[in-house]
Amino acid sequence: MRFDIITLFPQMFEGPLSESIINRAKEKGLIDINLHQLRDFGEGKHRNVDDTLCGGGKGMLLRVDVVDAAISKLKTQNSKLRSRAILLTPNGRTYNQDIAKELSQYENIILVCGHYEGFDQRIYDLVDESISIGDYVLTGGEIPAMAMVDSVSRLIPGVLSEDSPESESFMEKDKEGNYLIEYPQYTRPIEYNGKKVPDVLMSGNHAEIEKWRNENKTIR
Repeated sequence: MRFDIITLFPQMFEGPLSESIINRAKEKGLIDINLHQLRDFGEGKHRNVDDTLCGGGKGMLLRVDVVDAAISKLKTQNSKLRSRAILLTPNGRTYNQDIAKELSQYENIILVCGHYEGFDQRIYDLVDESISIGDYVLTGGEIPAMAMVDSVSRLIPGVLSEDSPESESFMEKDKEGNYLIEYPQYTRPIEYNGKKVPDVLMSGNHAEIEKWRNENKTIR
């Protein structure tokens, strides 16, 4: 899986995407994360990427011609790959595990990170869809991009070296289609500050343990 991230702040990604499972996946060649400085596609001596709002108003908007140049270059470069270009914006489809599964089937994901006041409306026509990670305000699209790279990467075969992710939270649904959350888990000490591990988990009865776990996934 190839990820291409268009951003004004590529240095923000260095820590979160260079540790733990994601870093091991990169070392194995299972994922390839490429950061692209939007300012490289900017106009003029100062590589301008934004401008004032038509009709007046506060803030600056990212320019359609600049973003178009960046996306077009990546689409041409990755023309042999099954790609999906995504704009990270508050008014997009709300991200969840089902969308992560959809995206894990592509060979290339292009993520466009907004900043400042937002995007020129015509930029929406340059991508396949827009996605939001929740109903709250962030400084830019960099943190949503990190979250999506992490969640999609975990679904790529070989990235998780041990157990399958199928038993994790948001990977199963009940009969009504609601996501199930992973059951409570415990380790030693068996008793701590008056709170004990449930007796069933220490019973050795695997059928009863499985029943308890399934019940608690539904409760959660």
